[in-house]
Amino acid sequence: MRTSLILTRYIIREIIAPLLVMLAVLLVLFAVYCTTHYLEDAVYGLMPVDTVIKLVALKLVTSLEVLIPSCLYLSVIIGLGRLYKDGEITALFSSGIGLGRLLTVVLCLSLAVSILVAVLSLWVRPWAYEKCYRLKARAKAEFDVTLLKPGRFYKIGRGKQVIFIDRIDQQRKKAQGVFMEKDRTDENGLLKVMYAKEALQYPDPATGIQKVLFLNGHSYKFPNPGKGGGSVMEFRQLALSLWPKEINTLTYKKKAASTVHLSRSQASSDIAELQWRLFAPLSAILLPLLGIPLSRTTAREGKYAKLVMGLFVYALYYSMATMARIFVEQERIPPFPGIWWVQGLLVVLILVLLVHPSQQFGRFRGIR
Repeated sequence: MRTSLILTRYIIREIIAPLLVMLAVLLVLFAVYCTTHYLEDAVYGLMPVDTVIKLVALKLVTSLEVLIPSCLYLSVIIGLGRLYKDGEITALFSSGIGLGRLLTVVLCLSLAVSILVAVLSLWVRPWAYEKCYRLKARAKAEFDVTLLKPGRFYKIGRGKQVIFIDRIDQQRKKAQGVFMEKDRTDENGLLKVMYAKEALQYPDPATGIQKVLFLNGHSYKFPNPGKGGGSVMEFRQLALSLWPKEINTLTYKKKAASTVHLSRSQASSDIAELQWRLFAPLSAILLPLLGIPLSRTTAREGKYAKLVMGLFVYALYYSMATMARIFVEQERIPPFPGIWWVQGLLVVLILVLLVHPSQQFGRFRGIR
């Protein structure tokens, strides 16, 4: 009994070690990617640095529900693959640790991890996304055109507006030589462009929405080629809203919705989001089980021989799940089977690989 417990701990340790390394590396890489994505906004004054740090931290939290199951899956392939290469699996089977016991060890570890992933997916995920949306909304509310660097084009207002400032008068808190492309096209297909000698920003007293007051300029409407209807308007003052919503008036976001709300909703987008949240903890159980047969290698193949195959299977699995999720959102697939058919195929694949006769497992089929 004591020997069996020691061997069980040894197997778990062989799986946990690569899991922690891979998870740490992927988190660092993802943090660098997120930082690069937001850093330009911070450098050019579109977003405060502290907001960027918080957004990166929240993005890392939301990534864990995907990274943990995938890293556990790959760590099973790597850890058990090393045991196969060194002949330790043969020794383990000879000492009474059969395929059934190996499945039990991996399943128990997977269940423990799936509980953590379930908490992350069902509760932490919506909380983190809600915080992200509010941070971005607050950054918009605190945006100031006079803090932008002159000589650059900036996309603001959800990318629907482009602004260029020639100079900034910091003493008067005014931008000079301001160019703005507004909404690109209106309902008549006209390109709207404005130029003002000066501009200043102020919050609307009634709504709190940030607005830009353009002073002494011209507003142009350019028709599409071959069409008429263009116009030029001169103005002394023209006020435009930068952002369409107040900071506290956030539109509904399914990623930030509570799991309880999603479970009561009949909207296809909410159903797809709920199924995706449940998909993560189930993947944390099934993927490591798939890693057991995929880890089977010989001494000549090396411990990483099946890693490429494992990555290919995972990429296919994740791509199919993403496609199924989109189809559920678009109502091209009903809520059932929804995205569950992907995991159904995974279960079939696991069973086929486990029960298929092989030289390695066939030898120890009778040992439990």
